[in-house]
Amino acid sequence: MRIAPLLPLALALLFTAACSQAQSDETENSGETRNEAATKGGDRRKNKAAAAAIPGLRRVGSLKAVVPESSGLAPAATGQNYYYSFGDEGNAPTLYEITEEGKLVRTIDIAAPIRDWESLSRDPQGYYYIGDCGNNENTRHDLSIYRLRPSNPKDVVAINFTYPDQNEFPPKKKQRNFDCEASLWHEGKVWLFTKDRGQARTSKVYSLPDQPGDYTAKLVTSLTIPGQVTDAALRADGHRLVLLGRGELFMLDGNSWDEILKATPRRISLEGAGQTEGVVFKSDDTLLISTEQGELFEYKLP
Repeated sequence: MRIAPLLPLALALLFTAACSQAQSDETENSGETRNEAATKGGDRRKNKAAAAAIPGLRRVGSLKAVVPESSGLAPAATGQNYYYSFGDEGNAPTLYEITEEGKLVRTIDIAAPIRDWESLSRDPQGYYYIGDCGNNENTRHDLSIYRLRPSNPKDVVAINFTYPDQNEFPPKKKQRNFDCEASLWHEGKVWLFTKDRGQARTSKVYSLPDQPGDYTAKLVTSLTIPGQVTDAALRADGHRLVLLGRGELFMLDGNSWDEILKATPRRISLEGAGQTEGVVFKSDDTLLISTEQGELFEYKLP
């Protein structure tokens, strides 16, 4: 019997089978089949094509190597077209100063805890307000807005708050509307816009003083928003509010803040742009939008 010559062939077949199984195991361990991976790749190409087809939307840069999971945007106080952003939950308490193309200018370490930073805004005196009020499960008792100047990042004060209408932690799933990923400063107050995780599809609007302390937020109104609000920006003249959603945005116009909060939101689809999380006005008719996936877009408002 000639067994020896067959051994190399048998070993080769065994090695090939082992490699195939290892590749299969690796794919399964990643939680993704080959078909799912191919589908995701196809989805990314489809989304890229969809984003390119949106009138007024233009990709201007990438934050992938700069800001981990960008979750907010605000203008920097340098007098140039620079902006601040930060990472989502689980990242360091750091502000990243970036150009309008997403290039890193510098990093600023903030002396404040990070539970779930979700929003960033600025007042005319140069104070910045970081919203540590992400509340996915509606269970938090430690909601805060941190006020600081980037020139002195160790001097941080907290505006701590609770919601006047939350009595359960968490409420029933249909009533989970206490997650806030959008806030802005306006006329001496910090305004909060909730992300409805229930079924009503409304964004509740609360206000807080802009001074450090412990407060019960004031419920001002509710906006009919058929989406989940992820950020907010107010035009410099105070006549247009933009609420960003995931792959969409809503515009509310008025001659005063009271009129804006009573306006009917106008929806604009950004489908294909990704998980849009940060928005800021570059000019009266142009927005800069960041996504959690690291894309940076410019959008000309109609």
